[in-house]
Amino acid sequence: MSAKFGIARVWCAAILALTLSAGARAADKHPFGIDDDSALRRARAIAVSPDGKTVLYDVSWAGTKGPRAHEWRLIGVAGGNSRKLDLPEHFTPSGFTKEGDALFGIEEIDKKDQFSIVPLAAGKLKQNLALPSGIHSAFISPDGTRFALLADPAPKDPLAEVRHVAENQRTSLYVVGLHGENGAWWCPALDSISDISWSDDGQEIAVVTGLPKIGHHDVHSYIDICNAAGARRVADIANSTAGLAWADGGREIAVTSTSLDVLTPDHVYTVAASGGKLTDRTPDLAGSVETLTSDMHGNVWVLTHRGVITDCDAFRDGKLVPAFRWTDGVILSAPVNTSFSGSPDGPVFNVGDPLHSPNVAVARDGKLVKITQEGDDTLASVSLGDVRVVHWTAKDGTKLDGIVTFPPGYDAAKKYPFLNLPHGGPEANDALEFDFFSRLVAGLGYVVIQPQYRGSTGYGSEFLQAIYQHFGDRAYSDVDSATDFAIAQGWADPNRLAIFGWSAGGFMTSWTVTQTHRYKAAIEGAGITDWLSFIPTSDISQVDYDARWQEKDPSPFLKFSAVMFADAVTTPLLILHGEADLRVPTFQGREYFVLLAERGKTARMVTYPGSPHFPILGEQRRDVFKEVADWLGRYNP
Repeated sequence: MSAKFGIARVWCAAILALTLSAGARAADKHPFGIDDDSALRRARAIAVSPDGKTVLYDVSWAGTKGPRAHEWRLIGVAGGNSRKLDLPEHFTPSGFTKEGDALFGIEEIDKKDQFSIVPLAAGKLKQNLALPSGIHSAFISPDGTRFALLADPAPKDPLAEVRHVAENQRTSLYVVGLHGENGAWWCPALDSISDISWSDDGQEIAVVTGLPKIGHHDVHSYIDICNAAGARRVADIANSTAGLAWADGGREIAVTSTSLDVLTPDHVYTVAASGGKLTDRTPDLAGSVETLTSDMHGNVWVLTHRGVITDCDAFRDGKLVPAFRWTDGVILSAPVNTSFSGSPDGPVFNVGDPLHSPNVAVARDGKLVKITQEGDDTLASVSLGDVRVVHWTAKDGTKLDGIVTFPPGYDAAKKYPFLNLPHGGPEANDALEFDFFSRLVAGLGYVVIQPQYRGSTGYGSEFLQAIYQHFGDRAYSDVDSATDFAIAQGWADPNRLAIFGWSAGGFMTSWTVTQTHRYKAAIEGAGITDWLSFIPTSDISQVDYDARWQEKDPSPFLKFSAVMFADAVTTPLLILHGEADLRVPTFQGREYFVLLAERGKTARMVTYPGSPHFPILGEQRRDVFKEVADWLGRYNP
């Protein structure tokens, strides 16, 4: 045997061994399941230390029982020296004090959220500040000497354990010194505050207030500049806002707002700090602005949806300027910066992509570099299918996008059971990140599509506005066209179609089964089924769907109410709902279920005690998926 042939045999044996080893490793992997979801850790940056060298971040996971678990950690911006903090059990940190030797935040004390400062060094006493009706959030001043607290100004209710009074929750501004001194309510007439922003000199606070839900049928916002002497009105806005920032060296105030009937902030507006009318600075924006914030260096940062991608832009000289993009997926939150003037400028981001759990990234040389790898250990043993952004044209000519998640080991020669998964909101979007519902259902062997129907953010104001008074026809048509597209691509078996959505996606499910019989199984979570009763009873204003008065003519609200068409349903429907849901009250699901059941339809309703809009306990979250998997297995095998 020649040496050459002998070497070749050795190489062939080595390659075969590697191939077998890789096959064994692949065989050891399993589809993403509920145990993986319970264990999957995710990281979220909270604050940057005053010297700009350390990031405070939260690591959380769903667990198998009880509320979501949290672990608070510090890590260097270079990505090393991560360490767990020993903090009080019910303390949620918001940021660093100016010296960097303590954290401030909110702590549950005697069943109410209150303000606390917790030293990082052992043996030092923490500070607490309690107000009678509790504190919602805390913001430190640029010089580190005071805190602005958003809190309920009402006195303690001695009968709170006996009864609840139906009234608007009040939120006012309480300012207090670093050591709890000189505390006072600033601008007490402002008692429905949604956003605040300290001025650079720490002497004033810009404040956004809005009309509360109870007592008002419209949506209206106001900007005031507040100090110890009182408030000065800056702008009167006949719509909603999100975010708040001082801009142009303090000469302007920037917010996200809109001129749309759907009341969803989608453009950047500014107003002179001296007062005046808002000016739309992004009239030709092809996407949607989600929110904005500022830092102590005068930068205004803007989160911008462009389709299913979210970028961080800078707002400079009255224009949006591209700043940061996470090339593998999306930026999940506004940049986190140190809160103190004079500190290094190093924005930190939370990022996500379809193959990894959300993690923390830092800006280096204009690019984002991930410094945490939470969840990688869990996903190392998981087989994940491909995720693609797809595009199609609906029958009426509307251009649409979607995200498709394929099952592990997908074979293009086969047709698969299919799930249409419309998002909630509805004025929101699906992001190109690790979507646990899509991954769980794909792990059952399904192809899953998330359609970005009209009303979704990321596609411009006209696309958003199109949903107003048309959720049940235009948006429904878009969602159903995603199923047509999946069938045409050869992904979906037309005889094994299912649909599932939560909240506004739950409406889409409950409505879809009254309009078509093509789906073999349907699941709706916390879905709207009766618009006539939903709009006035939700805990927040819902006139973004339809602002007309119901008593003038109820027919528009009944037109898209699934309860009015219960007799048309033939698809087996599973209804899931939290019993303490105030966003979509539980009776929405109950009414629909009873109407279906008394007509002999195949329906099942499962409710979760104490659960808000989506279950927060690990055992409830796991049961949601068990119910979903069992229902799909029974009716769409």
